[in-house]
Amino acid sequence: MIIKEVKFSYIEPKYRMGPYIEFISELDVPSLEYDDIVRVIEDNYPDYKNVKLMSYSKTMMQAIKDRLIFKRSDRIFFTADTHWGHRNIIRYCQRPFADVEEMNEALITNWNSTVGKDDIVFHLGDFAMGGSAEWSRLLERLNGRIYLILGNHDMKTIGKGFSRFEHVAMQMLINIGGQRIYLNHYPFLCFGGAYRNTWQLFGHVHTNDAQTGLDYSRLNNLFPTQYDVGVDNNNYAPVSFEQIEKNIRQQIKDKQL
Repeated sequence: MIIKEVKFSYIEPKYRMGPYIEFISELDVPSLEYDDIVRVIEDNYPDYKNVKLMSYSKTMMQAIKDRLIFKRSDRIFFTADTHWGHRNIIRYCQRPFADVEEMNEALITNWNSTVGKDDIVFHLGDFAMGGSAEWSRLLERLNGRIYLILGNHDMKTIGKGFSRFEHVAMQMLINIGGQRIYLNHYPFLCFGGAYRNTWQLFGHVHTNDAQTGLDYSRLNNLFPTQYDVGVDNNNYAPVSFEQIEKNIRQQIKDKQL
């Protein structure tokens, strides 16, 4: 058996699958028993020792694919760093709001004027401050089927109101009409497919014209296929897949000049 690719992954709450090894292989024999597959992987990839290899039913695998693979005809949006309820973020990022109440309402209005009730939204972290009551009240007012990638602030409130989300994860790799996209709260230094038009979307750094972010100088090292979907970089509203595609194409063009 020749192992072509191995990666460690984690599928989050709804399927409760826990850590697992996903592998792409070329088999020398029609099939291998579970223990044989584990042995081959452990012999070749010591870092994966003692990690459970999961086997899935056809129904379960299709359910996972349905969550990660989307069509270009789907209405899909991305956002990050809304920081609902966070007073200090106005000062930190020089947001154009008089107070946190004005910011909260503006972000909700912008969201719902952009996103329809059945649209898909990937929120890439730092959703809101406060407890479960605040999260629940916010989520009840927001349009769309929302997937949450956890940000550093969200770790403090993990589990609060999460049942409203379609899916909650630390990271995702999705496919929209053949376009592979890594989703993480943070920008990557490098990632698989970066030189072959795989995208990486992120938040955290609060890109804005005022250049207030502590990591601003580091952003010069990004690939042109990376994009900050945070509200500070996108007129305080979710940004569509189509607009991101245009922006990334322009970034690639600018990099070639």
